[in-house]
Amino acid sequence: MSEEKTREEFLAEKKHKKQLMIQKQNEPYEIKVRRAEIRAREFIRELDARGYEAHISVGGLDSITLLFFLRKIGIDVPAISVSALEDKSIQRIHEQIGVIRISPGKSKVKILNENGFPVISKRIAGKIDTLQNPTEKNKTVRHAIITGECGAQGHFAKNSRMKLPKKWLQLFGGYENENEGVNYQIAPFLVSNKCCYFMKEKPCDDWVREHNSKPFLGLMASEGGQREDALVEHGCNYFGKTTIRSAPFAPFLRQDILQLALDLNVPVPEIYGEIARKPDGTLYTTKAQRTGCSMCGFGIQLETRPHRFDLLRERNEKEWEFWMYKCCTDPVTNERFGWGRVLDYIGVEWEDRYIPEPEQMQLNLY
Repeated sequence: MSEEKTREEFLAEKKHKKQLMIQKQNEPYEIKVRRAEIRAREFIRELDARGYEAHISVGGLDSITLLFFLRKIGIDVPAISVSALEDKSIQRIHEQIGVIRISPGKSKVKILNENGFPVISKRIAGKIDTLQNPTEKNKTVRHAIITGECGAQGHFAKNSRMKLPKKWLQLFGGYENENEGVNYQIAPFLVSNKCCYFMKEKPCDDWVREHNSKPFLGLMASEGGQREDALVEHGCNYFGKTTIRSAPFAPFLRQDILQLALDLNVPVPEIYGEIARKPDGTLYTTKAQRTGCSMCGFGIQLETRPHRFDLLRERNEKEWEFWMYKCCTDPVTNERFGWGRVLDYIGVEWEDRYIPEPEQMQLNLY
């Protein structure tokens, strides 16, 4: 009998872990907060035993709330952030609460031109990136992305989640037309999920190695995507061979994090507006519900108008103009382009009221 799990065993274990996470997400708010405190203290004790320091990686409202939560329960660890990637109002809060600022590893413009646009989702962008950068080593993975047929590592699945959804196959699968006998399109721009790694993760990892420290992260499984997968698989505290981290808020829902922010009097960055309550009791932020890097497009196709780029224009038209029209140079035509080209290609509407200067007209036609 092979020690390796069968596909059925693998799927059954994954389903069980998902059910456990759902149970924890449905627990009362007070129990979740108490559980988060227990997990945080456990993490500190284990780090002490292993000879590590601890820190918290801070970005938007969720992780700012985690910082206040840790401080309230007596865990006072350094807070670090690549703050330059955040909205100006978030940067101001970071300065007020003593966050250590770390410089980005790469500029946003360099990322877009050299690696590609972060669009659709991290998982899908990673697959498109693989298709756009074929090697002999990723040949099997590229085949799985187009067909869903996996090898041994994928338990020989025939219709796996490795396959790109049909909509994105049509738009981005053309790099394998000759190999797979298909007739898909090739995008007129690069796509990548490496932006966070180069701009944020790598410089933070450098700080971590220098300080022998492991992070608290303000992640929640309810956010979905790769974050949900990792948190469901490994839980709040994870001590792996290459990764050690704590996500005490893993079972929290959006309502829990907003309630905790109110309970702790967390300063809310201006980009979120205020935390308000609907007539049915549901908490929400009056402006942005989520924030991130101003050039990030993950999930843009799911947003209603006004979406993040519309809101960016309201806040800062010059910055919007740059990201929509000027941030990249086409290597073939030498034309300047930006997110406008990307959004047009994936079918996301955006309000185009900007009229280029006469000398720029030719550059922005695409």
